[in-house]
Amino acid sequence: MPQPQLAAWRNAVFAAFFTVGMGFASWLARVPHVRDSLGASTGEMGLLLLGISIGSISGLLVASHVVHAFGTRRVVGIGLVATALGLAIAGYAAEAGLAWLLVVGFIVGGSLTGITDVAMNITGAANERALGRSIMPIFHAFFSLGTVAGAGLGGLFELLGIGLDVQALVVLVATAVIAVLVHRNLPEDQVEEHEEPVTLAERLRVWKDPRTLLLGLMVLGMALTEGSANDWLALVMVDGHGFSKEGGAFMLALFLTSMTGGRLLGVWLLDRFGRVPVLRATAVIAAVGLLLVIVAEHPALVVGGVMLWGFGASLGFPVGMSAAADEPRLAAARVGTVSAIGYVAFLAGPPLLGLLGESFGIRNALLAVLAFVLLSLVTAHVARERGTAVKEASA
Repeated sequence: MPQPQLAAWRNAVFAAFFTVGMGFASWLARVPHVRDSLGASTGEMGLLLLGISIGSISGLLVASHVVHAFGTRRVVGIGLVATALGLAIAGYAAEAGLAWLLVVGFIVGGSLTGITDVAMNITGAANERALGRSIMPIFHAFFSLGTVAGAGLGGLFELLGIGLDVQALVVLVATAVIAVLVHRNLPEDQVEEHEEPVTLAERLRVWKDPRTLLLGLMVLGMALTEGSANDWLALVMVDGHGFSKEGGAFMLALFLTSMTGGRLLGVWLLDRFGRVPVLRATAVIAAVGLLLVIVAEHPALVVGGVMLWGFGASLGFPVGMSAAADEPRLAAARVGTVSAIGYVAFLAGPPLLGLLGESFGIRNALLAVLAFVLLSLVTAHVARERGTAVKEASA
């Protein structure tokens, strides 16, 4: 493929990751507003957020089959708009006080996000191979940049006193414009890269592969580490540390900014030290950051903890996707399987932390996340590079 087309393909993947991140973060930054609008308790908010997770898991379970049937180009283009539409429905429902419709919007948005996420990672991994250099963490950094922009957008709309229904509609229109540009620049199909097609039996057999399952567990731990901040950090800052609603939204933006920095720096770290040492180091950093957010009282320490938490959670998911796509022929099936296992964190996380927060306080509930950080720490070895020697640090 000519270099200009490769660059256009790369940029389209950047835009897709950015747009998905922006949409969800703009919504999640308004969680305290939604809580007050609905008059919901912490535990009830956890159950409402469960709709996103149910949808995501459902989408991920069928994602590889959908991608094989329709190709990454169509799935990404349509999925971006459908995801934003689901969030727009949820935004309207939040302002109208319709909890049931909010859950419906979450399920629609979550399911299409799950399918779109797998398609984005597949086409991103194919672009990485075509470019001949590591770029997956940068794709995920653009997701993080999108979440930073989305959290900032949510904070701005909160400051202006504009409802979530209007905010979600603005995001939907912006997403539709970006989706058209993305669709134009993605290759027609990056699934059938080999003459022999992947059969349904082969895709299902991936669920029995030990390496794939362990990769899923590693991603599961880091997904909860990342997802718990996305879902609960704004509320932790407001209810647990006495921040204003605007302060909670912008603390989420700080977390996401730190995560973005970790992903941008991650390419150099991975090339220099290899996947396993970097994953282990970042898991330790995430644990330290979490502890500071839980136990610290001084605002400066809390801010530092948020930054460490974000940096430490930055590489688990993208490195897991790269490792799952090491074998191109089964990349779709393995990425879908690892993603599905990882997204269990988003299914179990919101209600688990909500119920724990109801009983022990929202800050103490984060102690449960530490167990999952340790899970990622002990399973990090499974992400070791295949087919090439692990890069060692020069003395």
